[in-house]
Amino acid sequence: MIVSNRLPVDHVSGEGENAVWRPSPGGLVAALEPMMKREDGVWIGWVGIPDAEFEPFEADGIDIKPVALSAQDVEYYYEGFSNDTLWPLYHDVIAPPSFHREWWEAYVQVNRRFADAALESAAPGAVVWVHDYQLQLVPKMLRDARPDLVIGFFDHIPFPAYGIYAQLPWRKQVVEGLLGADVIGFQRLGDAGNFARAVRRLLGYETRGSVIEVPLDDDEGVGHRHVKTNRRGTRVRTVLAKQFPISIDTARYQELASRPDIQARARQIREELGNPATIMLGVDRLDYTKGIGHRLKAYGELLRDQSIDVENVTLVQVASPSRERVETYKQLRDEVELTVSRINGDYSTIGHTAISYLHQGYPREEMVALYLAADVMLVTALRDGMNLVAKEYVASRIDNDGVLVLSEFTGASDEMKQALLVNPHDIEGLKHAMVRAIEMPKRERSRRMRALRKRVITHDVQRWSATFFDALTHVTKEDDFGAHEAAQNPQVARSVPGSEGPAES
Repeated sequence: MIVSNRLPVDHVSGEGENAVWRPSPGGLVAALEPMMKREDGVWIGWVGIPDAEFEPFEADGIDIKPVALSAQDVEYYYEGFSNDTLWPLYHDVIAPPSFHREWWEAYVQVNRRFADAALESAAPGAVVWVHDYQLQLVPKMLRDARPDLVIGFFDHIPFPAYGIYAQLPWRKQVVEGLLGADVIGFQRLGDAGNFARAVRRLLGYETRGSVIEVPLDDDEGVGHRHVKTNRRGTRVRTVLAKQFPISIDTARYQELASRPDIQARARQIREELGNPATIMLGVDRLDYTKGIGHRLKAYGELLRDQSIDVENVTLVQVASPSRERVETYKQLRDEVELTVSRINGDYSTIGHTAISYLHQGYPREEMVALYLAADVMLVTALRDGMNLVAKEYVASRIDNDGVLVLSEFTGASDEMKQALLVNPHDIEGLKHAMVRAIEMPKRERSRRMRALRKRVITHDVQRWSATFFDALTHVTKEDDFGAHEAAQNPQVARSVPGSEGPAES
């Protein structure tokens, strides 16, 4: 059973039995769809439309159970607490988070609704995998009601350092909510370490490497899995919290990049841009975490300093619409578009536009054509759990060409060491990396891209989901979860309450 904020299908038209649905294009769906069909799975989530009621239905072999959200739920739970409180807080307060009790109350109520929907469908001993920051209370709600369930949780965004996380007024409730899971997955080692430290600081629980010991009351533990007595004589339930870096459907991107029509479209894109010597590309949601402003500033200064020439180098910036009803995002769009207009006004010529700015989403086929057309991919996020665009670009470059400029503040930077790693706050360093990418010899480009492609092909999204479910499978089989984890990693250090674990950032 998958529980996520959104369903794996989007509503196209109609109501009731006449409703028409289409598959969502996300990588999570691609990763889990085969397993869901094989295991007769149920997917629980919101349809994306406020005040819309839909009965359960089947879509492409997966049982779908919609959860309804009112317009106020969307405003308070989704746009409010999820995206104007948790999102900025978890992304290192790049924008100031808002703390409103009404939003928190709505978050609790909606999490309860998702948990109840899962409980209605969960068979004895069912495996329930809950996804992302919108549903952090669901694991404990499930655990309290059904200790027989095997519960996993995956956090797709960063988990902040304790000094930042501690600002959240409901910090204990969220940590306790997550500890209802058997396995808690994070994108990076540092995120898992940050969570473990929050557990120690807020709750005083003992942690041993990736294993957290959750104390049980005398009347607890009946029906719970992997309950044991620890070295202090306390009855505990063990929880695994570690990194499981997500990836993409690499084979699908390679398949698209091999299609003659998409390769022809890539050539057409270059012609439409005036056949510049170098096309630089940015592909992002229009979000303040993505560092779009820093990228534009560096590019504008390179044109100002005449380090590059608009006749030879152009920047294509795809900025897909995001959370446009949230005030912070409205302001960001105004700032980005003003910057683009100023740079184009200052440096464009009749035949060559400095920046081609596209505020819209595109189908995957068009994105792969853009990846093939681009000589340099710019990923300059200020904070990102993973950043799958970097992996999509590499997977699409079946010609073993192109240069990836990648922020060190993305989860992808942990794996993609052959990219040009940058600190996007360092504008001079970013400019230097952009020029180096433009001037890089073909032999070095090919060497770096081959290494990047090997990593992305080996560690694809199917491997990610299989690794996470393998951890959940061991949860069902191991009496001592800590022993299993120690066997996998004998060098794991032991941490006690109040200490600094080696995995923390």
